[in-house]
Amino acid sequence: MRLFPILLAVLVAAILYAVVIERDRVTEILAGLRPAPTETAEDATASEPETAAPEAADTAATPADGAIRVMAMESAAREIDSAVILRGETEALRQVDVMVETTGKVVSAPLRKGARVSEGDTLCELDAGTRQISLEEAQAALAEARAFVPEAESRVPEAEARVAEAEAALAEAQINETAATTLSGSGYASDTRVASSRAAVRSAEAAISSAQAGLEAARSGLESAQARIRSAEAGVARAEDEIAKLVITAPFDGLLETDTAELGALLQSGGMGGDPCATVLQLDPIKLVGYAPETDVARVSPGAAARAQLADGTAVAGEVSFVSRSADPTTRTFRIEVTVPNDDLELSAGQTAEIAIESAGVQAHLLPQSALTLNDDGAMGVRTIDADRTARFVAVEIVRDTAQGLWVTGLPEAADVITLGQEYVTDGVPVAPSFEPVIQ
Repeated sequence: MRLFPILLAVLVAAILYAVVIERDRVTEILAGLRPAPTETAEDATASEPETAAPEAADTAATPADGAIRVMAMESAAREIDSAVILRGETEALRQVDVMVETTGKVVSAPLRKGARVSEGDTLCELDAGTRQISLEEAQAALAEARAFVPEAESRVPEAEARVAEAEAALAEAQINETAATTLSGSGYASDTRVASSRAAVRSAEAAISSAQAGLEAARSGLESAQARIRSAEAGVARAEDEIAKLVITAPFDGLLETDTAELGALLQSGGMGGDPCATVLQLDPIKLVGYAPETDVARVSPGAAARAQLADGTAVAGEVSFVSRSADPTTRTFRIEVTVPNDDLELSAGQTAEIAIESAGVQAHLLPQSALTLNDDGAMGVRTIDADRTARFVAVEIVRDTAQGLWVTGLPEAADVITLGQEYVTDGVPVAPSFEPVIQ
C-alpha cells in the first residue's frame, strides 16, 4: 500500500531534476526528436540581414581596447568683445555745500531747490552793517599815510647834505692840523696852535657822526611812512573782503539741491566753514562710478568707450575719465569713473547702473558650464580629446558668463571637448566619444 506513493515521489524528483538541473540537455533531446522545418531560399535570404544587423550594431557600440564612452562636442574659437562689466551708480560731477565766510543776516529772497543757477549768480546776500564805515576809515588811514611820505622823503636829501658838509669840515680841519704840526716841528708854530687844530679835527668828526645819525633817522622815517601805507592798504583790503563776503555766489553752473537760506536768517561763520547757504550740484556731464577687481583693472584705460544701462532701462554712453591706481584697502577693488553727457538733466545722482567698458577682443570658446572640471592641483579647466583618442586636461579662464554658456580662453583654435564623462577619465586614458551639436 506504500509502494505507489514512493514511486510517485521518485518520479516527481526525477522530473524536477531533469527540468532544473539538466534543462539544457533535455531541451536538446526534445529538439532532436522534433522534425526540422523546410527552409526555402527566400526565407534564408530574408533571415540573413536580420541576423547580421544586430551583430554589426553590437560591434559598433562596443568600445575598442577598453576605451571609456564619453559625450563630447566639437568647439571652434570665435572672437568676442571682452567688455569689462561693473556694477555701479551715477554721481554728480561736482557737489558743493556753499558756506558763509562772515556773520550777518540774510537780506535776499530765497531760491528754491531744483532751480538752475549759473556761475556767479547770487545765492545769498547778507546785511552789510557797519562794514562800509570800516572801509571808509581804512581808506582815510591810507590817505593819511600816503600824505606823510613826501615829507619823509624830503628829509633824506637834507640829512645827506649835512653829512657832506661835515665831511668837508673834517677834511679842512685835518689839513690845518697837518700844517700846524709841520710848522711846530720847525719852530714856526706854537703848541697852542697845534692843539687848536687837533680840537677842530675832533669837532669835525663829531659833526659827521651827528649828520650820519640824522641821515639814518630820515631814512627810518621814510621806511616808517611806507610801512604805514602798507598797513593802511591791508586795512582797506580787509574791509573790502568783508564786504565782498556779504554776497555768496554759485561756484559753477548747476542745480540747487536745497533751498537757499531764508530771508531774515542769521548766518554765522565758523572754524569749519560756517553755516550753509545752499548745496549746488553739477549734473552735466554726470559720472558713472564702478569698482573693478584686480583681475580686470589692467584692461581698463582712460579714454576707453563705455556704455551703461540704468535700473529703469535707460541706456547711456560715455568714456572712461579716471582709473584709480590705488586699491580700496577693504575690497581690493579700483575706482573707475565714466563721464556721460547729460544735457537734458534726465539722469540724477545715485541711480544704479550696469557699466560695460570696451576692451580688446579675444578668441574664446562657448562651452556648457557642466564641461568644467578640476584637476588634482585644483586648477579649473576642461578635458579634451587628442588626435589619438585619449583624454587630456587643459586649464581655461572664464571670460564671460551668459545664458547660453561660458566663454572661456586657453583652448586651441579648434578642440574636441568632453561634456559628459570627464570626471571618469584622466590624462592619457583612451575614450570612445559620441559627439553632440555645438552650442550656438
